[in-house]
Amino acid sequence: MSLRTFARSLVMVALVAAPCAAVAQTASPERARPAAKPPEDKPFAEHFIVLQLSDSDPKKERLVLSVASNLQKAYGQDRIAIEVVAFGPGIDLLRVANKNRALVDSLVTQGVRFSVCGNTLDTIERETGKRPKINPHAVEVQAGVERLLTLSEGGYTIVRP
Repeated sequence: MSLRTFARSLVMVALVAAPCAAVAQTASPERARPAAKPPEDKPFAEHFIVLQLSDSDPKKERLVLSVASNLQKAYGQDRIAIEVVAFGPGIDLLRVANKNRALVDSLVTQGVRFSVCGNTLDTIERETGKRPKINPHAVEVQAGVERLLTLSEGGYTIVRP
């Protein structure tokens, strides 16, 4: 086979393979992340973060609060929507008597939302006979993980500090 014949063969293979590659790419497109819809209280938000807290660890509690505060400083309160979702042992951050209560309350006044898992509260109540007292600023949701999934599907980025 001459060099010229070999070169033509390579060109033909490339021409035949190119449309197949294009079809393969369109046959299984990556799911595009939907654009997040700003919450009503953050109409100018351009960034959407949900912070997951599922550990009862004072260092992680402080880290979550610090991340929320730093993001607010970096982007401005109006340009970022932040929600902290606490479930399992992570609900300790949102107990009324938590030592970080003042920081949570301060972040709420700056527009950070806090959600607490209703399933976790129900489990604690069932096991102890007493429902935990939760910060009144926290919104009880049916399930913390479900809330994370809903926010993620709505364009939020989940961060677990």
